[in-house]
Amino acid sequence: MIDKDLFSGMVRLHILHHADEGPIFGLAIIEELGRHGYQISAGTMYPILHGLESKGYLVSRYERREGRERRIYRITPKGRRALEIGRTKVRELFGELINGHRRHRCTIDGAKP
Repeated sequence: MIDKDLFSGMVRLHILHHADEGPIFGLAIIEELGRHGYQISAGTMYPILHGLESKGYLVSRYERREGRERRIYRITPKGRRALEIGRTKVRELFGELINGHRRHRCTIDGAKP
């Protein structure tokens, strides 16, 4: 990955998306994000999960699964609302990045840089 900070919001939206589909746990999310080209260590993932939980987007509890105790995360209603807002923002950004749709010019003279 070029710059972790550049993609950190995308990672968080990915996490909320998967938590919206069903309960998640750290290692599974690391592997899933790896399939999308993100290389995230446990030392990065768990603070992200804990941060999403402390902000009220996820809740967790320990459960015994596959013979081991895992911290399982579930999305909250606040997390679902944030995910919906994030989806709207991603659609808008996608339109600008991929389809070339622009609402406003951001350069000083209004021209492309």
